[in-house]
Amino acid sequence: MTPRATGFLLLTLALIVAASSSLYIVYETERAVRLQFGKQVETDILPGLHMKVPFIDEVKRFDIRTLTIDSPSREYLTIEKKPLVVDSYVTWRIKDVAKYYKSTSGDESRAVMLLSSRVDNGLRDQFGIRTMHEVISGQRDELMADLTANMNKVSESEFGIHIIDIRVKGIDLPPTVSEDVYRRMRTEREKEAQEHRSKGKELAEGVKADADRQKIIIESDAYRESERIRGEGDEIAATTYADAYSKNAEFYAFYRSLQAYESAFSNKGDMLVIDPESDFLKYLKQSHGKN
Repeated sequence: MTPRATGFLLLTLALIVAASSSLYIVYETERAVRLQFGKQVETDILPGLHMKVPFIDEVKRFDIRTLTIDSPSREYLTIEKKPLVVDSYVTWRIKDVAKYYKSTSGDESRAVMLLSSRVDNGLRDQFGIRTMHEVISGQRDELMADLTANMNKVSESEFGIHIIDIRVKGIDLPPTVSEDVYRRMRTEREKEAQEHRSKGKELAEGVKADADRQKIIIESDAYRESERIRGEGDEIAATTYADAYSKNAEFYAFYRSLQAYESAFSNKGDMLVIDPESDFLKYLKQSHGKN
């Protein structure tokens, strides 16, 4: 290769390197600032192909998409000085890249730290002016709206960051307080259960006493009815016997005597001591019938 060709090749390479060092691309999801010796000379550079001075200018790119900070659980006091453990998150994006770079040096972790600190203080202030009932149910949405608006003003003016939303994912009692609450709830439920058991026992005793009373009444009515029926039966039997006796008194007397003899002499070893002239023996003495 001749010296002239070598020189041309080197010149071409130098031009390519210079061109690549002079051009840079900003993508749709980014904004950029151009620095000269650390000083901002161009801010909020839009997406596209841009030029810079090689080895003098420095370009810093920033992601302008919506980002999320998932804050760790923290403990806050309500206006009644009751502690609550709050789990929250923040959605944000870069609005002013010049302010953002000036306040954070383009370090996202520093931006997250600054935002987390401001949101933590804001939550502490908002919880401190509300009751437990208000922050749990009554004014929870209002609390989040006020906090988002207030924090957005501060973050935009100081950091160039727009806070889209601040949300509370969960509110719980501290473990020690939860145990006390559960213990108190359990005691109250046990007391309520004992009251229900006492009332149930009282009702059971009343039902049992009424059942016993009904039993006595039913048995008494049944006994009275049975005695009435038995009396009617005895009356009918007596009437029947009387009618039969009136039809043939002699035969009836003879039949009753036979039953008495059968009962008296049912066993061979039976012995009866009686006056021979007794009426009990009158039918034994009349073996040929009555004269």
